[in-house]
Amino acid sequence: MAVKSAIINVMVGAALKAGPQLARDFGEVEQLQVSKKGPSDFVSMADLKAEKTLHRELSKARPDFGFLMEEQGVREGADSTQRWIIDPLDGTTNFLHGIPHFAISIGYESNGEILAGVIYDPIKNEMFWAERGRGAWMNDKRLRVSSRSDLSEAVLATGIPHHGRGNTREFLAMSEIFMARTAGIRRFGAAALDLAYVAAGRYEGYWELDLKPWDVAAGAIIVREAGGFITDYAGRDRAVQSGEVLAANDHLHPALVKLISDARRDVAARTAKTASN
Repeated sequence: MAVKSAIINVMVGAALKAGPQLARDFGEVEQLQVSKKGPSDFVSMADLKAEKTLHRELSKARPDFGFLMEEQGVREGADSTQRWIIDPLDGTTNFLHGIPHFAISIGYESNGEILAGVIYDPIKNEMFWAERGRGAWMNDKRLRVSSRSDLSEAVLATGIPHHGRGNTREFLAMSEIFMARTAGIRRFGAAALDLAYVAAGRYEGYWELDLKPWDVAAGAIIVREAGGFITDYAGRDRAVQSGEVLAANDHLHPALVKLISDARRDVAARTAKTASN
């Protein structure tokens, strides 16, 4: 049985308050009020309700902490060194289309470092959590990244550029390289769960561009505590800050960094050649 610390109990408790609300709203998805935020980027009343619930519950437990939230932005706390990083509904497009694959993501940051994270899938009732030095868990099961070391046996996850987002040319170059060398590529539309699945050994790796801190914060500590690596595309410890995310098991991460570098170099060469013609 996993023993949760006080900070993890606070985060899990908040997720368990907001999760059932999301599940109920998901059951009535056709009746949700939806407003448009930008190209292919929607916010539902369910999203806002979940964020308010998380804010209320976390504030009640730790009143001095600040917040970085997807919908309400930054809320400064009396203690400027501590804050919560929240995505109340990661996988909003899935949610609005009736696809049961979405999650709540909560990261705990202290002095600029992510020390704990919780990702909760209320449909499957899977609670992924980790704290620095205490390992990564799904409910009460200890997590460990996949042990596969052969890229030809690896399954990777990604996010595909869509209307208004992403570098299509670069993505296609990377995908072409990965498709030729791996057992398959998946796109499920919830970055937090993609990272949780890497930690659980369900995927060997995951890459995506243009992510926000609330997409990555919780997943980053869960991957690391499960024995994996999470970096930017160049292999630097800047995934949360840069929005470039490459997560993988310890065997395959160096090879994936090299393949991404090869793809980027190829795109740059093609672009330069086109410009010179």
